[in-house]
Amino acid sequence: MSLATRNGTPVDAPVSPPKVVRQRRVRPGLLGLAVLLIALGGLGAAFAVTSVRATGSYLAVARPVEVGREISTADLVAVQVAGGQGLRPVPAGRLDEVVGKRAAVALLPGTLLTLGQVTDDPLLGPGQQQIALGLKTAQVPARELHPGDKVLLVSTPDDNATGAAAAGTRFSATVIDMVSPANNDKVLYLALTVRDVPAVVALATQERIAVVLTEAA
Repeated sequence: MSLATRNGTPVDAPVSPPKVVRQRRVRPGLLGLAVLLIALGGLGAAFAVTSVRATGSYLAVARPVEVGREISTADLVAVQVAGGQGLRPVPAGRLDEVVGKRAAVALLPGTLLTLGQVTDDPLLGPGQQQIALGLKTAQVPARELHPGDKVLLVSTPDDNATGAAAAGTRFSATVIDMVSPANNDKVLYLALTVRDVPAVVALATQERIAVVLTEAA
């Protein structure tokens, strides 16, 4: 019993009751949420470890490659990619298998290369032959023609011909490639049907060929 004094005289003082600490009940829902968060954290860590372990060296496109153009070593670069197996890119160690093949689709810089984007198939189809046309810059229907472009070769009039002989003749062709020599002229490589080759060569010799772009690749 506690004692207190009043004017020096001891008196009885009331005793304070003990404090009772109430225990907080843990809600089952919160407990389940905590367990779920812990489990998700573990899965995330496992996924991160798996991704790091899956890091490998793969081939990526270093510069634009047009459809049908032959792929060179300078067109590709090796990059480190985590989890690249799911994308099916070409491993960097298979560079020699890719160089020399043609692009089946337009290859864009910064994208991973897949085997489905390259081909060994020739650009010449059955019953076709390749010819080369030397053209002035003004005779080309676009700044650049790309492999796979569809063009129409139209014969220009012969000043010495009359009647039906002066009428224009048309030949369908597909662009295989185009190069620009040092003199700024253009050399256009085309795939033509075999039966059209003699007539087109004759017209090209007479400088009576006009090129019309009908469909871009």
